[in-house]
Amino acid sequence: MIQEMDLMEIFYWFHRHPELSYEEYDTTAQIKKLLKAADVKILPIPMETGLIAEVKGEKDGPVQALRCDIDALPITELTDLPYASECPGKMHACGHDFHITAGIGTAIWLQEHKDELYGTVRFFFQPGEESSLGAWKVLETTALDSVTRVWGFHSDPTNLVNAIGIREGAVAAAVDRFVITITGVGCHGAHPDDGVDPIPAAAAMVQAFQTIVTRNINPFHPTLISVTRLEAGNTWNVIPQTAQLEGTVRTMDRQDRSLFEKRLKAIAERTASAYGASAEVEWIPGPPAVCNDAEMAAFAKETAEAEGFWTVPELSLIHISEPTRLGMISYAVFCLKKKKKNIPDSYKHLKIR
Repeated sequence: MIQEMDLMEIFYWFHRHPELSYEEYDTTAQIKKLLKAADVKILPIPMETGLIAEVKGEKDGPVQALRCDIDALPITELTDLPYASECPGKMHACGHDFHITAGIGTAIWLQEHKDELYGTVRFFFQPGEESSLGAWKVLETTALDSVTRVWGFHSDPTNLVNAIGIREGAVAAAVDRFVITITGVGCHGAHPDDGVDPIPAAAAMVQAFQTIVTRNINPFHPTLISVTRLEAGNTWNVIPQTAQLEGTVRTMDRQDRSLFEKRLKAIAERTASAYGASAEVEWIPGPPAVCNDAEMAAFAKETAEAEGFWTVPELSLIHISEPTRLGMISYAVFCLKKKKKNIPDSYKHLKIR
C-alpha cells in the first residue's frame, strides 16, 4: 500500500535529480522502476525519454488519460533544502517533480484498487514540456488511441492550501516565439553615414510592436508581446552589420494569434526598410491555448469538493480578478489533437508548498 512518506521520498529523489527537456533519461528510468515494482504496466510505445503506463480496471469503462510532465529548468538552485538539486545549473523550479510524484502515486493507488476501477487509466509521463513542444513526442505515438478523455494538472503556489483551481473555457494562452534578424551595412562608429545602422531599426521595432496590442487587437482580449533578447555588435566603436530580436507572443483567441503573426512581420519588414535595412522574420509556433471542457470541469469540481478540497476558479498568477493566464502549458497540444477527434479535456491547478 502506497503511503504518504513513500511519496515524499519519491518527490525528494526527483527534486535532487533534475534533467532538462529531452534529456530525462534517469528520470524516465526511475519512473519505470517505481511503476514496475508496483506491477503497473508500461506500454511498449517507443519514446527516447518519457513513457506511457496504464492501469486497467476489472470493471468495464472508458479509457481516460492523465498527463504529467517530467523535465526541469536550466536554473541554479540556491535553497538550503536537504533535498536540493544535486545537478549544477538544473532545478525542478516549475513543480514537475511534484507532477511526476502525483502521477506515480495515482498509478500505484489505482493498481492497488483496480478491482474497483471502471475502465482504464493511461498515464502520459511527457518529456520536454519546457521546450513548449514536448507533447508532440507523445502524440507522435499511439498513446492517444482509444482515449475518451484527457486530464491534466499543474502545481500553483498562488492558490490556497487544499484548494484546486478549476474553470471551464480558456485557462492558458497560445504561445509563439519570434526571431528577427535585421541586416544593415557595418561601418566605423565615427562614420555612420558610410553604413546602415541596424540598431535604431531594432529599437523602433521594439516600440512599434506594442501597437499590435493597443491598436490592432480587441482591448477585451488578453494578449501580449515581449521582446526578451536584443543583440547587436561585439565592440564599442564599430556599427554592426546585423542586430537580432527575439521574444514571445501570448494570445487566447485564434484570430488574434493569426493577426499577431501578420502584423509583426509587416511591422518588422517595413520598419527595417524605413531605416534602409532589411528584416528576416522567423515565426516559431508553439502550443495553442488550453480550453477546458465544461462538463469535465463541472465533474472535477464536484468530485474535488466531495473529497474535502476547496475549489476556486482558475485565476491569474498575479491578480485574482483576472479570469485567464498568459503562461504556456504544452498540454494544450493534447487539447488541439483531441478536439479534432472530439475528445474532451480538463486541466487543473493544485496548491503545493
